[in-house]
Amino acid sequence: MPQIVQEVALGAFDLVRGLRINDLVDIAILSLLIYKLLWLLRRSSSGRVMRGVLVLVLAMALSSWFELYALSFLINKAVEWGIVVLAVLFQPEIRRFLERMGSSGLGLRAFGSFQDGSVSELERAIVQTVDAFTSMSKDRVGTLIVFERHNLLDEVIKTGTPLDCSVSSELLKNIFWNKAPLHDGAVVVREGRIVGAGCMLPLSGNVNLSRDLGMRHRAGIGMSEHSDAVVVMVSEETGSISAAVGGMLKRHLTSEILERFLRRELLAETETEKGNTIPLLSAILNWGKKGGE
Repeated sequence: MPQIVQEVALGAFDLVRGLRINDLVDIAILSLLIYKLLWLLRRSSSGRVMRGVLVLVLAMALSSWFELYALSFLINKAVEWGIVVLAVLFQPEIRRFLERMGSSGLGLRAFGSFQDGSVSELERAIVQTVDAFTSMSKDRVGTLIVFERHNLLDEVIKTGTPLDCSVSSELLKNIFWNKAPLHDGAVVVREGRIVGAGCMLPLSGNVNLSRDLGMRHRAGIGMSEHSDAVVVMVSEETGSISAAVGGMLKRHLTSEILERFLRRELLAETETEKGNTIPLLSAILNWGKKGGE
């Protein structure tokens, strides 16, 4: 047994010693691609589909190993057609990934952490939202805004009017003006930009909610139950500001508390992802520079 361990250790040492800087960069880029693919799947319900695909691949391997010819034949046929099915199922994710790759030079933005634009725009959106809520709370204007996080809300956006514009206090006040055509619904914010207005949200199934909560609050809670989104709202009856996360409702928030809440829920997570996306690639590139100097 010690001899086997020694042979394995020597083999691993020879393998590491034979690695070139190009091999390390290659491994880092491949790891980054796999990470971003898993991150993209985590942001949508397609993650469940991917788990089903992994089960199918495992079943194919086992059927081949145990020579189950009939089962192996059926699974192989399913895999042949499955490529087309996967392209259809993952069409929104594939399109979104390619759009992000083409939105900036060399597709660097698709991998994140190369630009600070999304963070600064999200921070600006928080400031503008708090400013709008302060005004609409005084005027008792009913408001409902959903900040998307990891789970994509494309199906919710389809129920309203798709938009693509920066968040501003005046725009939000105009959207939720009671005679505006889009006031009866929710605004969806993605990465600091308004991507939908007049959107319909699922109502909460919690039967223990207070009876004094209206449909706006029940929709906000329902949205937070069905996704990881952060939902903020203003009551039309009382003008009080509320926020919902994970099915939990926080009521009677002041403007200062609302701003701290949004920064904690939206910015802290973004900064963490920004700092952890490509540490390996950065370390390798920096090490390569030092080695060449």
